[in-house]
Amino acid sequence: MPATPPPIGSYVTSWRPAPATDEDSLNPGPAGAVSALLDLSDTVAGTGDPLPPLWQWFYFLHWPAQHELGADGHLRDARFLPPIPDRQRMFAGGRCEISEPLRLGEPTERVSRLRAVTPKQGRTGELLFITERQEFRQSGRLCVVEEQDIVYRSGRGPGGQHPTALDDQATATAEGPWRLSLQPDPTLLFRFSALTANAHRIHYDAPYCRDTEGYPGLVVHGPLLALLMLELVRRNAPERRVRALSYRLWRPVFAGERILADGTAADGQAGLRIATHREARHATAEVTFA
Repeated sequence: MPATPPPIGSYVTSWRPAPATDEDSLNPGPAGAVSALLDLSDTVAGTGDPLPPLWQWFYFLHWPAQHELGADGHLRDARFLPPIPDRQRMFAGGRCEISEPLRLGEPTERVSRLRAVTPKQGRTGELLFITERQEFRQSGRLCVVEEQDIVYRSGRGPGGQHPTALDDQATATAEGPWRLSLQPDPTLLFRFSALTANAHRIHYDAPYCRDTEGYPGLVVHGPLLALLMLELVRRNAPERRVRALSYRLWRPVFAGERILADGTAADGQAGLRIATHREARHATAEVTFA
């Protein structure tokens, strides 16, 4: 009989990566590029303007050398990647507290640190939950605190229950008055990968998706789903400032499917979701206004 692998938590017993500090000038260029990606008629923000919530994802980018990437396109090693064998990564969600919005064109400092490491037993085996905390400062002021939850497994677990064929015509049933529709294609996913320095092959390599990962098509980025939910707020309540938000990613969406982002605002808050004809909640988010 094969030896029983050690518990996943044993690989990170003494793993305590030190915090990292990065700087970025928040050039308006990436904000303009994202505006174009979303088919907006003009850039959302220019020099001196507030950056929309979560758009900090398009800054502080790291472009590693090609030999540092693994077969799946992810980094083989980095400060906040847990040292577990045959590592598989899933973006689960996060939270963000905004004391004041980051402003474009101002020097910005980001301090990243490991917030929590939690082994858990899931339906498909052992999982390791990693929470990374990032603090963003401008002119010495703490403006934004963000936490991201990433789930890792060691080796491949049983494949998820994904559709064998994709329907590019069916639409979701709306629940809320705020609505935004999108049908992401490979070009959009490729451009989003480039804007976030994301080389994970599930977003652009269809044969790899099907043959290695077991997906029926290219996977829409989890961060793109989160940004679409926040875009509902920006378009429908432009006068309201977001003080806090949280989001959760539940089920993958695939290129070619018709996505519906919708939401409802009440009592200083907003509830948001991403739906397709297959699932009522691929992703969910809650926003609290200042």
